[in-house]
Amino acid sequence: MTDETPPADETPIQRALRLKKAAIEAKPKPPRGGKFQREQAAAAHSSSRSKPWMTR
Repeated sequence: MTDETPPADETPIQRALRLKKAAIEAKPKPPRGGKFQREQAAAAHSSSRSKPWMTR
Protein backbone atom coordinates (compact mmCIF):
# COMPACT_ATOMS: atom_id res chain seq x y z
CA MET A 1 0.00 0.00 0.00
CA THR A 2 2.69 2.49 0.92
CA ASP A 3 6.04 3.03 -0.71
CA GLU A 4 7.72 3.62 2.64
CA THR A 5 9.89 0.88 4.08
CA PRO A 6 8.82 -0.06 7.60
CA PRO A 7 11.26 0.45 10.47
CA ALA A 8 13.33 -2.60 11.35
CA ASP A 9 12.17 -2.60 14.97
CA GLU A 10 8.46 -2.30 14.16
CA THR A 11 6.19 -4.60 16.17
CA PRO A 12 3.23 -6.40 14.58
CA ILE A 13 0.81 -4.06 16.37
CA GLN A 14 2.64 -0.98 15.11
CA ARG A 15 2.61 -2.46 11.60
CA ALA A 16 -1.14 -3.10 11.79
CA LEU A 17 -1.79 0.43 13.01
CA ARG A 18 0.38 1.94 10.26
CA LEU A 19 -1.44 -0.10 7.61
CA LYS A 20 -4.84 0.80 9.08
CA LYS A 21 -4.02 4.52 9.02
CA ALA A 22 -2.81 4.23 5.43
CA ALA A 23 -6.05 2.49 4.41
CA ILE A 24 -8.18 5.15 6.09
CA GLU A 25 -6.22 7.96 4.42
CA ALA A 26 -6.64 6.29 1.01
CA LYS A 27 -10.46 6.34 1.22
CA PRO A 28 -12.31 9.23 -0.39
CA LYS A 29 -13.63 11.69 2.16
CA PRO A 30 -17.00 13.47 2.05
CA PRO A 31 -17.02 17.20 1.39
CA ARG A 32 -16.77 19.35 4.49
CA GLY A 33 -18.72 22.43 5.45
CA GLY A 34 -21.97 21.60 3.72
CA LYS A 35 -25.58 22.06 4.78
CA PHE A 36 -25.55 18.88 6.87
CA GLN A 37 -22.63 20.07 9.03
CA ARG A 38 -24.30 23.47 9.56
CA GLU A 39 -27.57 21.80 10.59
CA GLN A 40 -25.76 19.49 13.01
CA ALA A 41 -23.84 22.38 14.57
CA ALA A 42 -27.01 24.45 14.94
CA ALA A 43 -28.87 21.56 16.58
CA ALA A 44 -26.00 20.91 19.00
CA HIS A 45 -25.76 24.61 19.85
CA SER A 46 -29.48 25.08 20.47
CA SER A 47 -29.82 22.02 22.72
CA SER A 48 -26.70 22.90 24.70
CA ARG A 49 -28.39 25.92 26.31
CA SER A 50 -30.36 23.63 28.59
CA LYS A 51 -27.24 21.58 29.47
CA PRO A 52 -24.71 23.86 31.17
CA TRP A 53 -22.52 20.88 32.09
CA MET A 54 -21.90 20.23 28.39
CA THR A 55 -20.03 23.52 27.82
CA ARG A 56 -16.40 23.37 26.84
